[in-house]
Amino acid sequence: MSSLSSSEIAKEAKRIVEEGNKRGLTLRLLGACAVESHCPKFKHMWNNKLGRTLTDIDVVTYGKFRLEVKKLLEELGHRPKKMLMVDESYRWRDLYEKNDTGLVVDVFFDKLDMCHTIDFTNRLEVDYPTIPLAELLLEKGQIVKLTEKDIKDIIVLLKEHEVGEGDREAINAQYISKLLSKDWGFYYTIKTNLNKVRKHLPTYSVLSKEDIAEVNNKIAKLLDWVEKEPKTLKWKLREKFGTKIRWYREV
Repeated sequence: MSSLSSSEIAKEAKRIVEEGNKRGLTLRLLGACAVESHCPKFKHMWNNKLGRTLTDIDVVTYGKFRLEVKKLLEELGHRPKKMLMVDESYRWRDLYEKNDTGLVVDVFFDKLDMCHTIDFTNRLEVDYPTIPLAELLLEKGQIVKLTEKDIKDIIVLLKEHEVGEGDREAINAQYISKLLSKDWGFYYTIKTNLNKVRKHLPTYSVLSKEDIAEVNNKIAKLLDWVEKEPKTLKWKLREKFGTKIRWYREV
């Protein structure tokens, strides 16, 4: 557990990415630090009203930068942390820890390989200093055992941004729908979790009726886009088995 405050962790996260950028490294924030960074207008809702705090830092880069990122983090006072290789996903990540604070930095390479896989090939350049908003929503939504903190992140992401076709300060529904049209399992998890968020919205007394209605409408818009996207043959064949076969990876 880190001894740093949320503001100190956010500052360190931005420092890592900015220093990487100076060195020509494509390094982007994901996770809670990315939500904090990409939602300046409604950060107060995320932090003060919903009580969301930062505990660690997650970043992603391309595998070709692995050694350069290691050098960068060590120069910034972060030391490699030994990991037990419990599954294949750990090939795609490194852990670092700042000894004086206990702050952990989780570095992913090329993809996020958790309950579902998010491939960042040619997508990290789309936004800065975070991953694109589409991937940020997918990163949170791909978690099969969705937690309250993930629900809060999704709520604020949708409150802050429009749902549209492009990536510029918008959640790219076109990109998401095309991705999910190829993978029934990923589609099912995202759809299930977005509906969970809708059910949880009224339980947050700190949200106004307008807030709840706005987030609800954006979820409905995104799901409508996803449903209308033509599905691949692979998707249709997998749908026939539904949840009788596990549709996600155990993490």
